[in-house]
Amino acid sequence: MEAIREAYNAGLRIFGENYLQEAKSKIQGLPGDIKWHFIGHLQRNKAKAVIGSFEVIHSIDSLRLAEEVAIRAREKNVVQKVFLQVNIAEEGAKSGCGKNDALQILDSMSRMEGLELQGLMCIPPLSEDAGASRPYFKELREIRDRAAEMLKRPIDALGLSMGMSADFEVAIEEGATAIRVGTAIFGPRN
Repeated sequence: MEAIREAYNAGLRIFGENYLQEAKSKIQGLPGDIKWHFIGHLQRNKAKAVIGSFEVIHSIDSLRLAEEVAIRAREKNVVQKVFLQVNIAEEGAKSGCGKNDALQILDSMSRMEGLELQGLMCIPPLSEDAGASRPYFKELREIRDRAAEMLKRPIDALGLSMGMSADFEVAIEEGATAIRVGTAIFGPRN
């Protein structure tokens, strides 16, 4: 919390959290004007606890989870901003919907009361070479562009949450609108 408070005092107002348990005490103990983004894997049974505490959920990885979040948001009378997480490299160990399912899920999500679709999110395979992420970022951008056409929305109405400390510059070059740079700011997790 001390590191977040220091970053807050330097002017940052948007912070992401991977773990709900860790986030709870931070949200309660830090200034109320912080905008919290949930970026970790979200299980359906934890959806209720996330709604209302986080401005944006970056990690909706299935239609079932989107439906659960929409139900919980309606129960709390809020509209939850969400990104659809795509398993862009189709890695077995990573969360996210399949690339081929993304457009259909986005179409369903765009019509759910209680959700405000923000765009798509991905985490490419880890690599020492930031440039190795480029094809995955490009592919997510192309899916976003097809989604915008399908949903009859301007391309800039759907964001791209992609890029982390090791590859955010490449992500920005490929159109990222949200980057996740916790390690670059706070250092590696202990």
